[in-house]
Amino acid sequence: MSTDKSPYAAFSALLASSGRDRSPAELHGQLLGRSCAGAGFEVDAWLADAADLLGGQIPDNVRQALIGLQEMVKGELTGGEVAVVLLLPSDEAPLAERVAALGQWCQGFLGGFGLAAGDRPLSAEAMEVLQDLAAISQVQSALEDSEEGEGAYMEVMEYLRVAPLLLFTECAGPVAPAPKPSVH
Repeated sequence: MSTDKSPYAAFSALLASSGRDRSPAELHGQLLGRSCAGAGFEVDAWLADAADLLGGQIPDNVRQALIGLQEMVKGELTGGEVAVVLLLPSDEAPLAERVAALGQWCQGFLGGFGLAAGDRPLSAEAMEVLQDLAAISQVQSALEDSEEGEGAYMEVMEYLRVAPLLLFTECAGPVAPAPKPSVH
């Protein structure tokens, strides 16, 4: 039995306990993809998309976790961060498990982005990022469990921490902060 206490492991256990056979990485990818494509941060719309992916009604504990995940993503995308945190297995997990989750994350991102972006024209740079994500989603277990494989995994992860920001900047643009009350 694993003693992994990472957010990924906790979310995975939550999904499993509610009978949902989805990867937390795929869910996070979908959320980030739809957000980067301009879907906005309206909770009910995100929960509807998540319910479709999860196959129906969402239990309240999963619903609360999904809302928390959205708040985290919103903070990262609108808070001037230079990278996002990916919901993936911890570094202690076997490389094959981490690579599989990375592929699931990319698949989720592409699905979420496609749902929200529709036929919107994209720049060549944005198209290249989406093509990279499609290629990464196919990687599955191509990396060997070695120092070289670990290095390649880390490079891909670093790329995926910044690539969504390009798409968010192009497609969703900056979110206006809430107006501050004026003092007279």
